[in-house]
Amino acid sequence: MKKLTTAYTLILFLLGFSSFTAQSKTGFEKEKSEISTMLDAFNAAAAKADYNAYFNLFADESTFIGTDATEIWDKKAFMVWAKPYFDKKKTWNFKALKRNIYFSKDGKLAWFDELLDTQMKICRGSGVVEKINGDWKVKQYVLSVTVPNEVVDKVVTEKAPIEDALIQKLKS
Repeated sequence: MKKLTTAYTLILFLLGFSSFTAQSKTGFEKEKSEISTMLDAFNAAAAKADYNAYFNLFADESTFIGTDATEIWDKKAFMVWAKPYFDKKKTWNFKALKRNIYFSKDGKLAWFDELLDTQMKICRGSGVVEKINGDWKVKQYVLSVTVPNEVVDKVVTEKAPIEDALIQKLKS
């Protein structure tokens, strides 16, 4: 009887542990889906030049960092910069090709990276999102142009005259 009780206890322990492990691997699946849906809506709003929908997905205190070294805006400044593009319907159309989402332990903060199909070919979007009043909002978004290793030297040669001047300015 003692062996049987021990065997049952061991089986229950293993089942409980495997269930706990499965939960920990999928604990944020709902949140991942919510964030992915929000980021897809974020990209779709830009593609449709829906200014209000796009900027409503940013937190009030947020930052957008563009591909040019001089492009870093808080939400209000980015709204001012982007408004003419939205007004003229000359916005951007990014589609996620691959996306990874990670979470803080408490699940209130997440960060992501994604490869995007854009008019600039493959770009990388990355950022931080926060759950605010029940909705996921972009706190920081960084857009980067990817450069294949095979052409880095050509790209550096092309951008050197422009960025050398900026480097000197930033150093002073």
